[in-house]
Amino acid sequence: MKEIAIITGGDSAEYEISIQSANVVLRNLDSEKYVGTIIHVKNGKWTAIINGSHHKINKEDFTVEINSKKRYFDYVFMALHGPPAENGKIQPYFDDLKIQYSSCNSKVSALTFNKIECNKKLTELGFNCARSLHYKKGDIINPKNISMTLGLPCFIKPNQGGSSFGISKVNSESEIEDSINNALIHDDMVLMEQFIDGVELSCGVTIQEGEIKAFPITEIVSQNDFFDYKAKYEGLSEEITPARISKNQTKEVQQISQQIYKKMNLRGICRIDFIIMNNIPYIIEINTIPGLSEESIIPKQAKKAGISLIQLFDRCIENTLNK
Repeated sequence: MKEIAIITGGDSAEYEISIQSANVVLRNLDSEKYVGTIIHVKNGKWTAIINGSHHKINKEDFTVEINSKKRYFDYVFMALHGPPAENGKIQPYFDDLKIQYSSCNSKVSALTFNKIECNKKLTELGFNCARSLHYKKGDIINPKNISMTLGLPCFIKPNQGGSSFGISKVNSESEIEDSINNALIHDDMVLMEQFIDGVELSCGVTIQEGEIKAFPITEIVSQNDFFDYKAKYEGLSEEITPARISKNQTKEVQQISQQIYKKMNLRGICRIDFIIMNNIPYIIEINTIPGLSEESIIPKQAKKAGISLIQLFDRCIENTLNK
């Protein structure tokens, strides 16, 4: 039996989603192969939750002492969205201890979490991204230049963040400054993007049977103005799997997802979000530690593909363990 540490918590606005994801992983580990323990990380404090009690983790060797006996962990399943996992800060700690984990390495995680740098890299690789501008805290805000360059409406969002926290759809120049300040609550860098008007899609991708495989695609129809936090997690959206797009479009988006997974050196279970406008798939975001809660997209796509969550997590562990 392998001891699996399920890392969750974190210090970002995605804390609650991380807790939900970790509990789904814990409930769906193959009990004949794995023993799961939730490791709660917050404000620099790491604890193992065992039988409802918190036990301090010894960070020197990533162990926990239970009844005067040390428990070691063979593997880490990352269920922590946002910092310090999705931005690549936590991975070097496990690298130094030579403990394998389910997510991308530090370098890849940091790149994909930084939307500005990720879009730059994707564009260099030949993929389509929205036209964009960047704002750094303290810079002069020029609403007219922003609206002329990107057009209106446009999106303003924190450069590093997830679950649509701090994101605004801006319809007039008068809204730009407040929207930038709203994004600055979450990050000192702000990404401003052209509005891509089309069908919003999300495609999970992982390694299955030794090959990069894409899941059935989900179409997202938000009841709100865009796919914001309430649409994602409070039921204010319709998520249709498989997406109502043509077979050719489905194939193209799945192939692009597989190419991104390979060319960006992704690892584990990832999710890539798109919007198709004028028959062109534009990449919106790469999620290297996607949500795994009951309401999240990946579990629904896996189910549609005929893959149980037990199988999904088992394959993820097998494909990233000792590799």
